[in-house]
Amino acid sequence: MVTMTSAPFEYEKPESVAEASRLLSKYGGNGKLLAGGHSLVPLMKLRLASPDALIDLSGINDLKGIKSTANGLSIGSMTTYHELESSSDVQSGAPLLADAASQVADTQVRNFGTIGGAVSHSDPASDLPPVVLALDATMVTGSQRSGREIPADRFFKDFLTTALRPNEVLVRIDIPKLPANTGTAYVKMANKASHYALVGVAAVITLGAGGVCERARVALTGAGPHAVRARRAERILEGKVLAGNVIRNASKRVGAELDGMFNEDVHASAEYREAMTQVYAERAITAAVANAG
Repeated sequence: MVTMTSAPFEYEKPESVAEASRLLSKYGGNGKLLAGGHSLVPLMKLRLASPDALIDLSGINDLKGIKSTANGLSIGSMTTYHELESSSDVQSGAPLLADAASQVADTQVRNFGTIGGAVSHSDPASDLPPVVLALDATMVTGSQRSGREIPADRFFKDFLTTALRPNEVLVRIDIPKLPANTGTAYVKMANKASHYALVGVAAVITLGAGGVCERARVALTGAGPHAVRARRAERILEGKVLAGNVIRNASKRVGAELDGMFNEDVHASAEYREAMTQVYAERAITAAVANAG
């Protein structure tokens, strides 16, 4: 029989990042930060995770809100999916983020789930990790004594593993302003029940004179142990007019960084996921090019 009740745990509700960091140190790796809880709590119910303490971040006001700056957007880690998809600043400054947030699960989840929880958990099927990768975001952390900035492409390390240190809290995500003539798109093959991505692709394309691709960012989720940039595909796109054959050639290389590491489970085989990365990459890049027009 499967256990559906979590093991006993302490509950803490800090009022500052420094206090949350102190509590993480206090529990010595056996304390877990609670943001939206939609990934952590089910693991606890199945006893796949049994932390000694939950450290609830909802009382830290500094982690909430969306700010538009001259350089782009600054988004607090406790900002919900609903706030992302409904924010006019996000819709205009980072439409890719609003688009992806609107595709997460259902209304209830989007009202409570947070961007910080999504990226810090590094679920291999989560929608937002590839988005922050494609947007060249910077992850800003805090602790008892200091903070640091981590480029998104150095943040996701492995299955459920990021570059966050044991006593660090993700404070905000900084997203640079998009260049002119930039189009974005996020498309995914969703699990019918959970809406998690079996395969998801985020694309950011900047066009120059004559329709030549000046800059391409393509990132993948759902297919491997964690979200990844498709750098080989990006190199194929940059410097070329993005006609159908160029996009198709690039799409064939989107899964190159995952060679031999494609996920396989009851929902899809590794071979099927690999094939679908090409299909959904072509759709995402094509849509981003159209949006850049």
